[in-house]
Amino acid sequence: MPAKPAKASSIPAVFKLPLNQVLKGDCVAHMNALPEQSVDLIFADPPYNLQLNGELHRPDNSRVDGVEEKWDRFGSFADYDRFTAGWLKAAKRLLKPDGALWVIGSYHNIFRVGATLQDLGFWILNDVIWRKANPMPNFRGKRFTNAHETLIWAAASEKSRPVFNYEAMKIFNDDLQMRSDWFIPICSGGERLKDAKGDKLHPTQKPEALLYRVIMATSKPGDVVLDPFFGTGTTGLVCKHLARHFIGIERDETYVKGASRRLAEVKAIDDFEILKITAKREEQRIPFGALLEHGLIQPGQVLFDERRRYKARVKSDASLIAGGAYGEITGSIHKVAAEVQGAPACNGWAFWHFEPRKGLLQPIDVLRQQLRAEIVTTFN
Repeated sequence: MPAKPAKASSIPAVFKLPLNQVLKGDCVAHMNALPEQSVDLIFADPPYNLQLNGELHRPDNSRVDGVEEKWDRFGSFADYDRFTAGWLKAAKRLLKPDGALWVIGSYHNIFRVGATLQDLGFWILNDVIWRKANPMPNFRGKRFTNAHETLIWAAASEKSRPVFNYEAMKIFNDDLQMRSDWFIPICSGGERLKDAKGDKLHPTQKPEALLYRVIMATSKPGDVVLDPFFGTGTTGLVCKHLARHFIGIERDETYVKGASRRLAEVKAIDDFEILKITAKREEQRIPFGALLEHGLIQPGQVLFDERRRYKARVKSDASLIAGGAYGEITGSIHKVAAEVQGAPACNGWAFWHFEPRKGLLQPIDVLRQQLRAEIVTTFN
């Protein structure tokens, strides 16, 4: 079964998005031609404005193949700021209310981009450090080896509720919370696209592993992902692997051809079961009171913490009553769990346990999952 298409209620029926296509030309012009609030996620790898002067050579006097293209040159910081504000305004217009944007850069530009993001009303969620496993050495020995780049993840506004597949990324990371420092090699070997002469087709091609993590973490199958600086098409390639729709914009004909050839060789995945994302937040909400309604918990039943240090009785209105350091405590499973411990907050579903048989304790969340499964089975 193929992945469901992204919801796009704000798009006029007569307008068809150029999904899974590479648009050649200026990114701002193309973005302004697309309908407002039609994109779920944007990944941007803009020019870094490296301000390089002259060639760089290794100690053996061989020339370093760096970024020397005209598209990375700006006359001044003011010129670069105007360029940045232009594409970010166009990006903000395209994002759905709960959409988000990622932008990557180096110390040359990322701080200026971050300031403009905030000036335009984006809401910064995280900065992520991409720590390169194999960075280029500092050949002149005048500075630290530049071994990382910075990504900014920002929501369309402070009120946005962007996608974040927390549980999926925790599983992805061997059941550990995904941190904001990512150790990933730079693009090299067979992944690096080459021209007819065997030279790098694009000087700053990003590794697929980096885009996989970004897109996996902050979008859903069927979402529309826009890349306004498409380059060699890594964003599109990963979108095809993960059943997202992409829109690529690139003004350089050489890169457009290279990306198109690359994408033509990739078969999109359409196995819906494989594409499902672990997301507890999307599960059917089950209040504690429902356990009493269905007879899984009884009024007067005693609940314990895992080590039997605390206990509480269940009242008929689904509140708990327990003794505390300063007297009787009454409230929800979460409030009482927090107060008996003197903690500011606590997840009562994980804290409180019931005793199905003498000597055995199980968290009450087991009963919630049991009831949730019964409800899903009944209505499906």
